[in-house]
Amino acid sequence: MKKELVRFGVSIPEGLRDKFDRYIKKKGYTNRSKAIADLIRKSLVQEEWEEGEEVIGGVLLVYNHHKRELVEELMEIEHHHISHIISTQHIHLDKDNCLELTVIKGKAREVEKIVGELGALKGVKFCDLLKASLGRRLE
Repeated sequence: MKKELVRFGVSIPEGLRDKFDRYIKKKGYTNRSKAIADLIRKSLVQEEWEEGEEVIGGVLLVYNHHKRELVEELMEIEHHHISHIISTQHIHLDKDNCLELTVIKGKAREVEKIVGELGALKGVKFCDLLKASLGRRLE
């Protein structure tokens, strides 16, 4: 079922509007409406995380695969949290470094705790979380 679009007016200072227009042009938006809708959705996703709801995210890890026992420790954490780990993709960056992208789902605090465990391992060079939503509140 297609949702009906609603129009509404927004009043902002001219300078802020000009900055917003530069921002949306840089991001490739063709109109303000889509950019505003995306900013609203991003705020709603952040709110879901802050309220501790069930969420989903992507964990990006870069690590030295020569670091003794690191790969086993990563797998142990992932297996320990098997109900939260949806998928993992492993990519060889070069002869020393790997990238792992893990999709993880659960209550926000649980997800953040697991990400903290992964990022804290010795040999992990970079760990970041892309927060997303299950989409239930984004329409």
